[in-house]
Amino acid sequence: MTQYISFRRPDGKPSFGRLDGDTVHDLGAQGAPAWLKDVLGGYLSALAPTASYARADVRLLPLVPNPDKILCVGLNYATHVAETGREQKAYPAIFTRYADSLIADGEPLVRPKESVRFDYEGELAVVIGKGGRRIARDKALDHVAGYSVFNDGSVRDWQRHNIQFTPGKTFPGTGAFGPALVTPDAVPDLASQRVQTRLNGQVVQDQPISDLIWDVAFIIEYCSTFTPLAPGDVIVTGTPGGVGDKRNPPLYMKAGDVCEVSVGVIGKLTNPVIDEV
Repeated sequence: MTQYISFRRPDGKPSFGRLDGDTVHDLGAQGAPAWLKDVLGGYLSALAPTASYARADVRLLPLVPNPDKILCVGLNYATHVAETGREQKAYPAIFTRYADSLIADGEPLVRPKESVRFDYEGELAVVIGKGGRRIARDKALDHVAGYSVFNDGSVRDWQRHNIQFTPGKTFPGTGAFGPALVTPDAVPDLASQRVQTRLNGQVVQDQPISDLIWDVAFIIEYCSTFTPLAPGDVIVTGTPGGVGDKRNPPLYMKAGDVCEVSVGVIGKLTNPVIDEV
């Protein structure tokens, strides 16, 4: 399975490339920053390496470090709708997240000083490869560059200040994205892949993507109706039931914890948790 990543080269400049075991093949032009989103409209597989590095010599970045948009779908599994006590609506709840709130695989999630209710949310992430507006559902998957893993870490204290979600979703270092992009041809049965979250090794979320209320094609059609999508845009598809905030007793992330999110063959995202200092 071919995996594409974003990273900082040994000289500190950002780039993107292909991960091959313990080797990273740099696919960006040398001597300047290079961004994955700038090539997603073409053919990643046709790009020739410009350099190679040992995996240990580069630092991973969030898969798409600088997307124009991150669109998150709320309440997209019936189990999560039920645990929140909300009524299922006819259309999805959409909110946005800022790119500077995200970290890469292996980096620490940061519980803000203002929070005692820092929660996990394991999710499938969809990366747009071909942009468009009013994309028809039957053509929507043609616009997907690939899939990855997302932890939509949520500062519940601030998310509940009012009916909107944004303040609880954008504290720096509270979400994670990666480690890699897996192309759609490597995931022939997306619906059967399971979203699983483990906190300190304990499974706290586990549900197949087939349980999505609104599937990937519908979400692309819906979102592209109200805003044009561009290569590198990210759609985060929603979290299953089992969030810490709705457990009895509640289960929140704290310093010293390790949170792992996996989505079948797409990959596993692992992050320790620290407190903001």
